[in-house]
Amino acid sequence: MSSNHLRLESGPDQGHEKQILDRCSSDNFSSGSLTTAGSRQGSPGRLLNNNVEKLMGFFWETKKELKSLKVKGGGKVWYQKKKTKRVVFVVGLIGFFFLFNWFMIVSLQDGGEKIESFANSSKIAVQKEFKKLSKRMRSQYGVYGRMLALAAHALAEGQNKREPKDLWKEPVIPASVWRPCADQRNWSPSGGNNGYIMVTANGGMNQQRVAICNAVVVARLLNASLVVPKFMYSSVWRDVSQFSDIYQEEHFIDHLAPDIRVVKELPNELQSLDLEAIGSVVTDVDVPKESKPSFYLKNILPILFKNRAVQFLGFANRLAFDPIPFQLQRLRCRCNFHALQFVPKIQETGALLLRRLRKHAAYPGPLDRYLVGPHTDLIVEGKKVRSTKASKYLALHLRFEIDMVAHSLCEFGGGEEERLELEAYREIHFPALTLLKKTTKLPSPAELRTEGLCPLAPEEAVLMLAALGFNRKTRIFVAGAQIYGGSTRLSALNSLYPYLVTKENLLSVAELEPFKNFSSQQAALDFIGCTASDAFAMTDSGSQLSSLVSGYRIYHGAGKMPTIRPNKRRLSAIFMKNSTIEWKIFEQRVRKTVRQTKHVQTRPKARSVYRYPRCKECMCTN
Repeated sequence: MSSNHLRLESGPDQGHEKQILDRCSSDNFSSGSLTTAGSRQGSPGRLLNNNVEKLMGFFWETKKELKSLKVKGGGKVWYQKKKTKRVVFVVGLIGFFFLFNWFMIVSLQDGGEKIESFANSSKIAVQKEFKKLSKRMRSQYGVYGRMLALAAHALAEGQNKREPKDLWKEPVIPASVWRPCADQRNWSPSGGNNGYIMVTANGGMNQQRVAICNAVVVARLLNASLVVPKFMYSSVWRDVSQFSDIYQEEHFIDHLAPDIRVVKELPNELQSLDLEAIGSVVTDVDVPKESKPSFYLKNILPILFKNRAVQFLGFANRLAFDPIPFQLQRLRCRCNFHALQFVPKIQETGALLLRRLRKHAAYPGPLDRYLVGPHTDLIVEGKKVRSTKASKYLALHLRFEIDMVAHSLCEFGGGEEERLELEAYREIHFPALTLLKKTTKLPSPAELRTEGLCPLAPEEAVLMLAALGFNRKTRIFVAGAQIYGGSTRLSALNSLYPYLVTKENLLSVAELEPFKNFSSQQAALDFIGCTASDAFAMTDSGSQLSSLVSGYRIYHGAGKMPTIRPNKRRLSAIFMKNSTIEWKIFEQRVRKTVRQTKHVQTRPKARSVYRYPRCKECMCTN
């Protein structure tokens, strides 16, 4: 047979063969024609059936076509070796696709079941862990157990999230336009010729501070000399500290010399007087609360003219804030923000406290020089660590000592045991309140709480901080004396914020030894720690420490010292839903409530200049 004949006879067969082979690599065998496990949604069984039907159909169609091919010259079937290899290759390729697809489908099915099983088991494990945590929290912290468990979960999830931008900031622009100017004077010194004013201030350090500054104003009003104030011993505070144990006496006298005459004691000729016998002792019962200047001119000045000396006992909040002459109000601010400086012993220990709170501080804080004077160098770390960023810290004043808890007449989840304990305390330390409670129908604890008249418990305070966005790593300085409930109550704070410290944690026993049994001097250390903090959170707006600290931060802080002032009435309404409210909703409502109080506010009429110094008498605008 000639080559031409062979070429003619084999040409169509080769072309048809090529078509069959091309089909193997065409769309029928592409990844798009065989449905893979990841290409379509549906059950693995359905995917397998579809692919098997396609493969088997193509196989039989190919087989029929191969049988129909004959070589014209000898009538032999096209089963020559070369062509047989190609057919085997085609069938093998089909089988490979079939096995591979089957393997992928089975693997996906098993893997999907495993993933679903793992997800379900993880979800169940988390739910069990949350229920266990919630149950433990509830047994330990009562009604707030559920919310504390939610807060712990939120803090754990958000530990790498950024805190809200305004958390550590004051509204700087409107706040910074105010600057201190209470040290400016526009009068001549008082001669103090009408007699001598003596004050024995009661309460703790902060209440005594207010009484001192009010006494300074009354002395100027009556043109009297002021004897350095004394402090009354209290069965609550049990502190024998006097003025010179806390404040620099010489600085006080010298700084106020252009305003009033201050002496250390009565002149000899008056020391032998029986002041009570001659009617010169004036108690808080004799002076109405928030008395106007006219009361002193009408009732106290005549006694001063007659006996040459008047002694005030107590004198807490016995001078009104309005109406009062401009320069007298400014004198009040000058006394509080400039004349009262802590003694070197307190300043030095306060500087050590700030150094350990800040860690790696390269520069003193904005208020340090007003608080610790020449001891600011103790706050700053050595040059070798100045490249390390200084630690920020939040100060939290928990006004939750037993005297506050008992006086509030509120309940804090301790049941009958708590009620009996507080009632016994009131009978000893607040007999007038006990009598009033027996003879007058007073609001119930629930009503007091609804009106926001109860101090925030530690559990409520920590929930507020968590909702505001302070992360779990926040360093928190807790100020206050003995918290009612002790370490058990504080554990609510510790469980959510492990970097919680007190002055007792940061100062050694030897460093605290000079202040042992002197609660007012210890309160001075708390005052320094709170006032110098990067952010300050109060839990009771009626607390003298919180009021004085927030005012000091406003006066000297240049608009850079934020204070959190919760509205307890609004917070109370939120806390009452603690058994059902979801964390996100709780978080949103708390933030809105606090945000509404975080604004630059000038002093409302008749309110304290110690707390609200943004007024023309104490501060000036640029």
